[in-house]
Amino acid sequence: MKRLFSILVIAAIMVLGAGNLNAANNVKTLPSTSIVNFVQQDEDAAAADEVGDEESAGFHQELKRRFIEGGPGFMGIVLLCLILGLAIAIERIIYLNLATTNTKKLAQDVEDALKSGGVEAAKEVCRNTRGPVASIYYQGLDRADESIEAAEKAVVAYGGVQMGQLEKNVSWVSLFIALAPMLGFMGTVIGMIQAFDRIEAAGDMQPSLVAGGIKVALLTTVFGLIVAIILQIFYNYIIAKIDSIVNDMEDASILLIDMLVDYKNRKRV
Repeated sequence: MKRLFSILVIAAIMVLGAGNLNAANNVKTLPSTSIVNFVQQDEDAAAADEVGDEESAGFHQELKRRFIEGGPGFMGIVLLCLILGLAIAIERIIYLNLATTNTKKLAQDVEDALKSGGVEAAKEVCRNTRGPVASIYYQGLDRADESIEAAEKAVVAYGGVQMGQLEKNVSWVSLFIALAPMLGFMGTVIGMIQAFDRIEAAGDMQPSLVAGGIKVALLTTVFGLIVAIILQIFYNYIIAKIDSIVNDMEDASILLIDMLVDYKNRKRV
């Protein structure tokens, strides 16, 4: 048994030694060109990584340089359109998200309050709930003691007021969406005029004379379109949010009138 174990150990050592020897021979027999190519590939990969890092780090610098090349006049106005449009859009998005309520839960709470405590209890529920739907409910309940028609008129009238609050300042965003590309196109026209002025002054058609003006024209157009695209995305989101809230208001108003009719019938009985 010991002899067999010794033979196995020796065989294993010989196999490992042969493997190491073959590996060493393979390394020695590698052509010098292969080693040079391998090292060169590593250097090229490292250089490519460095270039990528420089490009990513220099994106903002490139954007800033292009902005300055476009001219401080029109480019500054386009940037102002972007800043004002984004400020209004963000304010509207925050307001609309705060104005969004769980309409079904509110309607159920108001209905339960009407059944248990009457109109005053339902009004208290509305006072403790934020959003335009709760405000409409409160106005309708406030006229519930008069008649159903009076409550319905109050709901319709106050619904229009709340709709105006939801759409407040949204037209300014649409104005900046239209204004930004128009300013860019105006910069394009001015750049082309400057290019033709240089040609007229020089009396010769040279590419170097028109290159600067054409570049300014293209940069102002590009930045104007970018601003319009960004603001358009925010504008569409705001409009979709307003439509959703308005639909909830209309559905809630119908539910409120039905609840008031049932409440009046129960009181008569």
